Amino acid sequence: MHPDQSHARLRLDAALDRVAVTFRGMTARPDETNCACHWGSAEELARLKVADVELDLDLLQRTWQATDWTDHASMLRRILPQLATTLVDGLVEPLFGAERVGLAFALGNWQEWPTEQAAAVEEFLQAWWAYTLTDPDPTRPAHDLLVLAAEATGTVSPWLDSWEGLRHPVTDGHLAEAADRWEYDLLGDRLPWSAWENEEEMRIELTAWLVRHAPARLRVHGASEDLLHRIRLLGVTGPDRWDDPHWPGHRY
Repeated sequence: MHPDQSHARLRLDAALDRVAVTFRGMTARPDETNCACHWGSAEELARLKVADVELDLDLLQRTWQATDWTDHASMLRRILPQLATTLVDGLVEPLFGAERVGLAFALGNWQEWPTEQAAAVEEFLQAWWAYTLTDPDPTRPAHDLLVLAAEATGTVSPWLDSWEGLRHPVTDGHLAEAADRWEYDLLGDRLPWSAWENEEEMRIELTAWLVRHAPARLRVHGASEDLLHRIRLLGVTGPDRWDDPHWPGHRY
């Protein structure tokens, strides 16, 4: 483990501890309800109204995935200590992409919570992101975590800023993987995930960031000329993009 990763791991562990302490004793609302036919049993719902009772992974997943809670904020606070840990450990498997986990955070409006609570969530996301960027084999790929974090916060800006500031072969490797994953959608002027909000703003910012910052790092990493041309073409618009001799022939 190189020094940057070791420091990032200590920061992440501290952030997880902070979440556990900050949200200790939280419960769902006493009058919270959900459909017994589609969500789960009354006994399972009752567990969410008792503080600090660990949930089995299936119940935890059904809880964060549900979008019809009366009080999303209280429900998210109830499960956050366990959810944060299982996310970091790679035990959460979203059915519809990483953006679905980010939506669970967004629906809780966590940025409007009391200062101490909002700060704990923000530091967790930032610490997890920093650790993932320095981990050569993260439990969730960096491109997936960026999607999750962007949906949780409604912006790609802080996550791209952090990525830009970390210069290391590992972070450049994650960038190459992300660029390869995203170029098809971005060349079709589409965001590479289903955004809850700010879709066009995030697409424009992500595209511009890749055009500015990716090429030099991708060359150092040894990315293919084909990928470098695809990233270059993100900075070209209209027929000039499609008529370029290096247009990859994508069809949309």
